[in-house]
Amino acid sequence: MKREGLYHVPFEVVELPYDEAVAIAADTGKISGTAGPLLETVVDLLDELERPDEHFDCIQVAGTNGKTSTTRFTAAILRGEGLYTALYTSPQLVRYEERMEVDGTVVSAEQFAHGVSVAAEAGRRVNARRAAMGEPSYTITPFDLLTVAAMVVFAEARIDVAVLEVGLGGRWDATSATDPVAVAITGIGLDHTRILGDTLAQIAGEKAAVIKPGRFVVLGEGTHEPSVQRVIEDRCAACGVSPWIAAHEVLREPDRIGGAVSFCTTTARAEYRAEMHKPAYQPQNAACAIALAEGYVGRALDAAVLERSLDACPIPGRFDVVRADPLVLVDACHNPQSCENFVAALDEAEPDVSRRPPLLIAALSDKDVSGIVDVLVPAFPRVMVTATQSDRALPVLELAKMVREKLRLLGRDEEDALEVFDSVSDALDWCTANDAPVIAAGTITLAGEVAGLLRG
Repeated sequence: MKREGLYHVPFEVVELPYDEAVAIAADTGKISGTAGPLLETVVDLLDELERPDEHFDCIQVAGTNGKTSTTRFTAAILRGEGLYTALYTSPQLVRYEERMEVDGTVVSAEQFAHGVSVAAEAGRRVNARRAAMGEPSYTITPFDLLTVAAMVVFAEARIDVAVLEVGLGGRWDATSATDPVAVAITGIGLDHTRILGDTLAQIAGEKAAVIKPGRFVVLGEGTHEPSVQRVIEDRCAACGVSPWIAAHEVLREPDRIGGAVSFCTTTARAEYRAEMHKPAYQPQNAACAIALAEGYVGRALDAAVLERSLDACPIPGRFDVVRADPLVLVDACHNPQSCENFVAALDEAEPDVSRRPPLLIAALSDKDVSGIVDVLVPAFPRVMVTATQSDRALPVLELAKMVREKLRLLGRDEEDALEVFDSVSDALDWCTANDAPVIAAGTITLAGEVAGLLRG
């Protein structure tokens, strides 16, 4: 049950300037210790703050693929239904505050800095008390800190409901320190294998942990692989919940990049038809969001408002045109499954590979890079290889070697089909100087750097 009354931070806080808040969000070492990271860390920070997250409802979205889009669609639908809605996603494309939205608008720099100031002070207080008791201080991760900060910002904004995207896994994720009333699990794929496990069943087990007794549960269309399905079904049975299985039918494919897709989906209460200017893979995420939003409000949705909400919902970094002339399109696909969805959308918009712009590709070293290369490289006439500024970036020469090997297997001339750039900015400068379009994909950090350089 939501708490009544206004939320107030229960102690005095020194408000940090925005730049200092960003610095702490990027590196929480000054307020951290050696015990963890643990879910208990976030629980104790929220307890220290007298549970700001209990002043509104929470909806949680987990999964490997599609969770960001599903989270955004859900928030947009609920806002269209008249609810004062917040959104928490990760990671950001350009600025940290992009992770938090209230009523469809990114929070201000001041709100972000305030939330971080409060969360950091709570962390200091909790760790000081643990030290006084002879216990090791918590390791507070940036995601822990930002999750707590978001809960403070949302509570002070007096929202009705917050839609929270799980950052990693589900079982130990910082968002699981809240008590959601409804959850969704989207597609399951091999991702973060070093942390979550190296099989689909292991990863599904970590994500299925968001399912708990009494929660409304929606399963997206990417949960139907047999080993995944068994794990999730077992978890639902153990918790005594009957999940809703989302499904959809595409009625009309987009006829160009930026064209509209028409689809229908049936829920427990209604059949919905909608058209939206989104790529062909998005209806499955929209269908999951529709079922999740309907389950939360407990009634059929307004169909006309629903269509407008879906069409207007921004999905930064997902088939995202950041410059129209010459075209620069980015997509944050970051594993083979999401890359396959991206390529399928390209196939619908432009079936002739030879007519597509070149691919600008970068990757992170802890991802399935060979799988990403196998999917993306054949889908483009030329490939531009680069590396992002991330400390997890795969070195450009390593990625270039993998791309060369793939081009040889495809029987293509690497001299004509491959270019290498030391940085993203170098690649974009070349495109601008040559009035050349480009499609950037392979990791969200690449999408973010491109968006940051072109949008500012």
